[in-house]
Amino acid sequence: MMKSKRSTKYIFVTGGVVSSLGKGLAAASIARILEGRGFRITMQKLDPYINVDPGTMSPFQHGEVFVTEDGTETDLDLGHYERFTTMTADKHSNFTTGKIYQSVIEKERRGDYLGATVQVIPHITDEIKEFILRVSENCDIQIVEVGGTVGDIESLPFLEAIRQIRLDVGRNNAAFVHLTLVPWIATSGELKTKPTQHSVRELRAIGIQPDILLCRCDRAIPQEVKRKIALFCNISEDAVISARDVETIYEVPLALSAEGIDEIIMKLLDLPYRRKSLKDWEDLVHRIQHPVDEVTIGIVGKYVSYEDSYKSLNEALLHGGVAASLKVRLKWVEAEEMANGKLDSELSRVDGILVPGGFGVRGVAGMIEAIRYAREKRVPFFGICLGLQCAVIECARNLAGLPDADSTEFNEATPYKVIYKLRDLLGVDALGGTMRLGAYTANLAPGSLARQAYGEDVAIDRHRHRYEVNQEFLPKLTAAGLKVSGLSPDGKFVEIVEYPEHPWFLACQFHPEYKSRPLAPHPLFRDFVAASYRHKQGRRANVAFQDQDVVTTNPHR
Repeated sequence: MMKSKRSTKYIFVTGGVVSSLGKGLAAASIARILEGRGFRITMQKLDPYINVDPGTMSPFQHGEVFVTEDGTETDLDLGHYERFTTMTADKHSNFTTGKIYQSVIEKERRGDYLGATVQVIPHITDEIKEFILRVSENCDIQIVEVGGTVGDIESLPFLEAIRQIRLDVGRNNAAFVHLTLVPWIATSGELKTKPTQHSVRELRAIGIQPDILLCRCDRAIPQEVKRKIALFCNISEDAVISARDVETIYEVPLALSAEGIDEIIMKLLDLPYRRKSLKDWEDLVHRIQHPVDEVTIGIVGKYVSYEDSYKSLNEALLHGGVAASLKVRLKWVEAEEMANGKLDSELSRVDGILVPGGFGVRGVAGMIEAIRYAREKRVPFFGICLGLQCAVIECARNLAGLPDADSTEFNEATPYKVIYKLRDLLGVDALGGTMRLGAYTANLAPGSLARQAYGEDVAIDRHRHRYEVNQEFLPKLTAAGLKVSGLSPDGKFVEIVEYPEHPWFLACQFHPEYKSRPLAPHPLFRDFVAASYRHKQGRRANVAFQDQDVVTTNPHR
């Protein structure tokens, strides 16, 4: 490849020793710091697995699937990128080994390689480089996170490609940041640097010398330990950065900035000096760390044993709490348990109930029971995607006189198909990338909770669903008290439903959590958390009134 004439600078973030150290958070935090310096940032994630995208992967294995505005199913780290920066990810922001090989094989079948023997080098690595450079326009700095752990065979082509990019663009235009682990060994009472040394040795063996080391640890790293790491890893001492554990992930940019990582990067990449501004982020962290009260939300879901399955949801609820200076405590409730008579014990002490998305019949009976509980006990309720579908089924069965109502996803033979497969997908059996994906518009009904939350007549949110509300049953559902407060502009899709007589009951077909950011909480999460707090205050007032009544009627007190 010829030397690049682009003005874009590149930062490549890799990880070593073990997985789940937080490369995505580290990359997003660096991006946030550099945006605070006034640079235009774009981000990209390279995943070494052979799936074309994570859309068909189990949430228990891969965690959440994050959906972009243009309808691409991507890695959950892209959620961090959007929440920490001003970027909006798209189909070019995430690609996998599967997507690279698919593209190369299609080119080979067309004859693009003119009879050449197609090999990992140069054909696969050139394709990776092409995918990376595709998003380099209109930004000052492109941050590229390489998934996996250094030493894994799957990630070798990606590492070779970024090594070549450094050669192509020049040393002052690309930097390597490596995230490692410096564990504390309690029995010996010391931090151990050997895992970091071995990880860096693996990188150097394939031609990559890290410029910055982010050392994950549960405490600050003493200077003498940094000096040792620098010596054995052939790196400047000031470029050995403590990536210590913090109270909230939103504190990471401030912690890394305090270590001077932005100044090191500006020097490495020969960037112009710009004054740093992280005041909005400092204020955010202060509000998170100093709430005025707390509220408890019960999440009745299918994948609650692995919290990364609901990563954006967790963060969106936190954002909703920050908007009201509240700490949001999450109570994870396994949906299957709700069908075993545990409703009161699990939900009686929560201030709001949320039923999130999911696929398959497992746990649906428990979700429906939780929704009935929220409706009857007048507890604030928020349903998302499958949560809306379960709310419609609950209404049909318990209020509209359709006792066997169901979704065809769960029961093809149901006499009342209140939820059925998208009409556009009839006859489509393939699962990968075949759902209704990405941003779509909903028209909001005047006077509704939705209209009040958004403050305007339309909402644009991201979708990921294969089933929809069967509008044939809307007359019976609305007669039973369920109001459709959001419809697609063509009237084809039910987007939002509510109970007007309930203090706060709203369910939506889309995933609002994908668009929530800490500095701009999604309006539905903001209002749901606020409604849950009002419910908590109402219960407090009721308890106080009852206590006062006991005092005035009991002469022995």
